[in-house]
Amino acid sequence: MNLVVGATGVLGGEICRHLVERGRPVRAMVRDSSDPDRVARLRGIGAEVVRGDLKDPRSLEAACRGVRTVVSTAASVHSRQEGDSFDSVDRQGHLSLIDAAEAAGVGQFVHVAFPPVAVEFPLQTAKRAVEERLRRGRLTYTVLQPTFFMEVWLSPALGFDLPGATARIYGSGRNRISWVSFLDVAKLAVATLDNPKAANAVLELGGPEALSPLEVVRLAERATGKTFEVQHVPEEGLRAQHDGATDPMQRTFAGLMLYYASGDVIDMTETLDVLPVQPLKSVREHLTGA
Repeated sequence: MNLVVGATGVLGGEICRHLVERGRPVRAMVRDSSDPDRVARLRGIGAEVVRGDLKDPRSLEAACRGVRTVVSTAASVHSRQEGDSFDSVDRQGHLSLIDAAEAAGVGQFVHVAFPPVAVEFPLQTAKRAVEERLRRGRLTYTVLQPTFFMEVWLSPALGFDLPGATARIYGSGRNRISWVSFLDVAKLAVATLDNPKAANAVLELGGPEALSPLEVVRLAERATGKTFEVQHVPEEGLRAQHDGATDPMQRTFAGLMLYYASGDVIDMTETLDVLPVQPLKSVREHLTGA
């Protein structure tokens, strides 16, 4: 049995779908407050649905019972319920999940995070604490650290509006980023399961090419035939926002935007030897809907 925590999210749901397609039994952990339509879709593809909450250690013990692998994509930044925080969910919740997995004799734990960032912020502090717990624990683990999901960061929600021909750029926009699709991250996560090459490994994940945000804008202009209006958010302003933030969410978003501004190029050559998933989706394909 394969337990997916964060199953109602876009990445977790895609992982569930791939596992089912491969004939691997899936137990999808959902909360009482989860979107009923997303829960119904999980049942519709053949996943076993179990109620659980990272803030409730007893529910995690039940969810892990009889499980061979645990894959967690859960993060409180995506869905905030009462009592959710980076500490209660992303840190302590995952530490409790690891404890439950160890007690249940789980064989492998796959944790999805992101690459190390130069500045401190609460989400990163939580993710790094979980990674350290896995390193010194009894479980065989794989930590996946994807960069920026193109479906999120190149979307209207974060200021990249393809139909509206506008783009918000954090920093100068000249530093290259290995944008990655969550669809590929799902495939790569499934490829780690029972894979001895992925045992006790930390793998940074990126897409097939590194492009600066301004290069992405030029691609978008060619794809749409429109001239984009570009708004720059200065890095100095982001740093001031980060340093002055008292709210953990604001500090985390400022930290992630500073990460975007600095860029991150991931060489996937060795990782694709370990996880032979190709071809990876390109930014061009994302922009054109291919």
